Amino acid sequence: MTTYPFIPVSFTRLSDAEMIEESKIFFNKMKMRRTVRDYSFDAIPKVVIENAIRSAGTSPSGANMQPWHFVVVTNPDIRTKIRNAAEIEEYKFYNQRASKEWLEALAPLGTDKDKPFLESASCLIVIFSKKFSHTKTGKRQKNYYTAESVGIASGILIAALHCAGVAMLTHTPSPMRFLNNILHRPTNERPYLLLVAGFPTSNAMMPDIARHNLNEIATFIE
Repeated sequence: MTTYPFIPVSFTRLSDAEMIEESKIFFNKMKMRRTVRDYSFDAIPKVVIENAIRSAGTSPSGANMQPWHFVVVTNPDIRTKIRNAAEIEEYKFYNQRASKEWLEALAPLGTDKDKPFLESASCLIVIFSKKFSHTKTGKRQKNYYTAESVGIASGILIAALHCAGVAMLTHTPSPMRFLNNILHRPTNERPYLLLVAGFPTSNAMMPDIARHNLNEIATFIE
């Protein structure tokens, strides 16, 4: 068992006014985040993706196991394979797996089995969760709270990319095990999220939807 040394906490306490201002700035930026489905072929600078993944890597995780792996795909041939495989699963979803109620819920968003954004956006970031890892000596090591940990890391990644001026779409064709085969990832890794990242086309459209108000999503017990 590794015993970590303890070091002083590095934390800068802000005044109440500074805290309020920072929280407003972040909210005003994040409320502009929207799902985009129409992408140009313009490339995101690689360092932007690297820094966003570094930010995701700062996420808290169960027992600090850091049970995630990010695969960034820009290769056109690989992306075509991913699109083809994803659309097979999406066809099954829309024609066989999804309930009538589910399809009715999706209808106002205008989604269907066709996923051209998997090829047109700047890049795909496939996020894998790891139920177990291996130590440097090759010993199998169980990871804890993997879904929660990878979910938090994914949220930080999305926020980091949005704040850097990147548009995104979260894609979860089910099942996603085809990603292991195409990307040559080991079986202990499970595809968690396929994040599409890039820039909207000049004529990109989005549904005019609203978020819930604060009193609908939060309860304050004082």
